[in-house]
Amino acid sequence: MSRVVADNSYLASPCRDNIPLREVARTDSSPTLGHLLKCVGDLQKEVAGDETPVHQALEISGCPEPRSIPFVLSFTNITYSIKVRRKFTLRRRAAADPESGETAFSSTKMILNGISGEARDGEIMAVMGASGSGKSTLIDALANRMAKGSVKGEITLNGEQLESRLLKVISAYVMQDDLLFPMLTVEETLMFAAEFRLPRTLSKSKKKLRVQALIDQLGLRNAANTVIGDEGHRGVSGGERRRVSIGTDIIHDPILLFLDEPTSGLDSTSAYMVVKVLQRIAQSGSIVIMSIHQPSYRILGLLDRMIFLSRGQTVYSGPPSNLPVFFSDFKHPIPENENRTEFALDIIRELEGSPGGTKPLVEFNKSWQALKRGNDAVQTNGLNLSLKEAISASISKGKLVSGAAAAGGGAAAPTSLVPTFANPLWIEMAVLSKRSVTNSRRMPELFGVRLGAVMVTGFILATMYWRLDNSPKGVQERLGFFAFAMSTMFYTCADALPVFLQERYIFMRETAYNAYRRSSYVISHALVSLPSLLFLSLAFSATTFWAVGLDGSFMFYLLIIFASFWSGSSFVTFLSGVVPHVMLGYTIVVAILAYFLLFSGFFINRDRIPGYWIWFHYLSLVKYPYEAVLQNEFEDPVKCFVRGVQIFDNTPLASVPEALKGKLLDSLSSSLGIKITSSTCVTTGADILQQQGVTDLTKMGCLWVTIAWGFFFRVLFYVSLLYGSKNKRT
Repeated sequence: MSRVVADNSYLASPCRDNIPLREVARTDSSPTLGHLLKCVGDLQKEVAGDETPVHQALEISGCPEPRSIPFVLSFTNITYSIKVRRKFTLRRRAAADPESGETAFSSTKMILNGISGEARDGEIMAVMGASGSGKSTLIDALANRMAKGSVKGEITLNGEQLESRLLKVISAYVMQDDLLFPMLTVEETLMFAAEFRLPRTLSKSKKKLRVQALIDQLGLRNAANTVIGDEGHRGVSGGERRRVSIGTDIIHDPILLFLDEPTSGLDSTSAYMVVKVLQRIAQSGSIVIMSIHQPSYRILGLLDRMIFLSRGQTVYSGPPSNLPVFFSDFKHPIPENENRTEFALDIIRELEGSPGGTKPLVEFNKSWQALKRGNDAVQTNGLNLSLKEAISASISKGKLVSGAAAAGGGAAAPTSLVPTFANPLWIEMAVLSKRSVTNSRRMPELFGVRLGAVMVTGFILATMYWRLDNSPKGVQERLGFFAFAMSTMFYTCADALPVFLQERYIFMRETAYNAYRRSSYVISHALVSLPSLLFLSLAFSATTFWAVGLDGSFMFYLLIIFASFWSGSSFVTFLSGVVPHVMLGYTIVVAILAYFLLFSGFFINRDRIPGYWIWFHYLSLVKYPYEAVLQNEFEDPVKCFVRGVQIFDNTPLASVPEALKGKLLDSLSSSLGIKITSSTCVTTGADILQQQGVTDLTKMGCLWVTIAWGFFFRVLFYVSLLYGSKNKRT
């Protein structure tokens, strides 16, 4: 036990009499983040190299004083319900109830029913209950992660209603899943989070100090230079990964911290260490609210308040120490050596299975809590700071509320002046680009697979269509090569779909509390993709252009290949913003690209496409690059592709002797009244373009339309992120 339980005696002691920061980090105790930041004055000057005053959010002069800034999050009568579709039968119809909103086809199911309570800074409040009891729903309701108007009741901080904009600045939400970039180290992950969440008024050295202090607080010093890892790359342990997830969301030292089952999937030791970290975070002046399924005995000792839910109703609310008294008064005393929470959950499950349900326990809790509130009323009257004053005072004592300090300059600023984002757009773009490049550079196999697919496809096409001549047969083979080559660009882009989907979930977590703008993510995502797309374009163009024997401009050929990759990548990126999982995404990509190729004009001429399908021809992403390469190849007005007797090629007369073909050509000439000899040009490039129906746009027009499609899908991607990734319940 002594190996993992931290000594918190430092909370009541001075800064250890000038003990260096590194020595403090090595001691058995685990200092809170506030304590570490208070004690880094000398080290900060050493790193910064100047005497510039520290940003007020990092006020480090002097030793930590006992915290005296109270925050109380109160919630009263929280109610949330959903519509459940009824099974409709002809024999019996459900009656409509206008007051409850029930109809013959739907009924209302209460998920949360009149939940009330409060959580205080310096404490951990745990929401407990069986699966389906409403734990995660209550956490989401308190964190404002529900659709506007769907939750009834009142939620206040220090007696004042919380604006959604302010809540995103002073709070953080840690999801149940650890959504992190796999090839970044622990330190890099936290440093990028600091770049996003901390204002640019803080220097790079101060942000690094913040990250180092946070690493010590999270107990991640030994794993600081280890990559996060995933299924294919060995990395940190599950408990360390969970602590990193917590760290990315508390880098700005939020006043409110919400966590959805942070110990889920962890062994008992890792789960205990995670909750121990949460205790340190609470002691630094934060309100910590988490849902937890069934805590161990050691974890129970770290909790300050508990709410037990059963089918959306409160069956107990109070400190763990009151559980024995509560259940003893309920005539179900907890045995001496029994785990209190396990016993309570067993009693709740038994009552849920009984005819009367948990109603007796719910009613008993109401009367018991009313009596308890009457006895403790004198102790709840010490809250004398307004929310604005409390936030300002908290910032001055070291709480790093992202952007809030910059808005108020140390004074209590109106909440309307609190910046929505900590940094301007250009800084966000730079940090996002750097992170993406760093992660991708350490996973070369992802780009290698795409490059290999392009190179192999190009090699096969080059050998299959080796050195095509200008005969009618060569013309037909050129058409087939162009159609397949242009469609290859789009199918190759589909390989990146899983990567985009993974990033989308990370994006949703980070933007839920305004780490950065959606627009900066979309722009940086596009910019980072351009170098790799250009390299793929160059590899394919160089492999096929001269080997196939193409005659047009190589530079234009390269540009149209690059534009095709750009529009294809943008299309796949847009799909990653709307599809829920990879398999559905692949199915949609393959199907739509097949339709694009079908309506491109290669299989069926534009003039022969039925009028009710012609719109799909103009929407086809393959149409424009296909027509562009055709014009690039056949635009020379003096180049001839069919001369004299070559008109009989690809016809039943192709096997006739050349002498007989000459006689047939003379006979045809006399019939038409036109002199046609073996050297007469019968078909030029313009004739081929006319036959293929390529008459709408010039090749430059096709190039610009292809590029425009890429920008169009990037805009759609932004819209999908703006309206489809709010991560809120309805």
